Amino acid sequence: MPTIIDGKEVAAQVLAECAQEIAELKSQGITPGLAVVLVGEDPASKVYVSSKVKKCAELGLHSEKIVLSKEATQEEVFAVVERLNRDPTIHGILVQSPPPPQIDEAAIVRAINPAKDVDGFHPENVAKLALEDSSGFVPCTPAGCMRLLAAAGVETSGKEAVVVGRSMIVGKPMALLLVAKGSDATVTIAHSRTKNLAEVCRRADIVVAAVGIPDFIKAEHIKDGAVVIDVGINRVEDASRKSGYRLCGDVDFEAVADKTHAITPVPGGVGPMTIAMLIKNTIKAAR
Repeated sequence: MPTIIDGKEVAAQVLAECAQEIAELKSQGITPGLAVVLVGEDPASKVYVSSKVKKCAELGLHSEKIVLSKEATQEEVFAVVERLNRDPTIHGILVQSPPPPQIDEAAIVRAINPAKDVDGFHPENVAKLALEDSSGFVPCTPAGCMRLLAAAGVETSGKEAVVVGRSMIVGKPMALLLVAKGSDATVTIAHSRTKNLAEVCRRADIVVAAVGIPDFIKAEHIKDGAVVIDVGINRVEDASRKSGYRLCGDVDFEAVADKTHAITPVPGGVGPMTIAMLIKNTIKAAR
């Protein structure tokens, strides 16, 4: 039987550490503050934003939620970011992705003060990650994946890892974290257009799936005894469910699980870690 890596349990450990750090900072007169900016009414984004704000409240963080209409202009978003950059009570700024099409997301990210960029997407923080400079912020989802691997006792040193997905949000930073000194994995970045993808993945001791396609990774992609981290979270229509849909990952869990040494479920795997690492980054920003 494979080990099911429980993201809820590991996230609870991270948040317990965070609660202790927040109490220490508050005793020094500092309350870490996080601002979340939502442009438009994307249902999934609204759920994410609400859960982030709720978690802040539970832990005693100061949080501000700013909701702009889906017709908001680039200048209006810039103005909000500029105000938050100047606000001493806000240590972390997050603009929820994806924004509506009229907003240039990359330009908004560059407008955030890198010292408040708790998402880790500003070019300065990306460079620090590549340079292995620990003063920067690491994107929350890849940082959460690394924490899950550590919690499951997975040795990365000298192991072969394949990251399926090349986004700046998960794929590329994940590869940088795995190849960094201390992790010492041999890393291949693959994607949906990689030739002979199944063959490439079967070499891997560790497969990280972040391709954004439901049930994309099948049994033929995974060698016996591999560790699989499924970053995907996809809504798939399912008439048998009351909601009319089910959540699934980028990995066909039923087909793959029995071949693995350890695997993350969806939901309840990587998802809870993303918010936990965001809180961790906000505390770092406050320090």
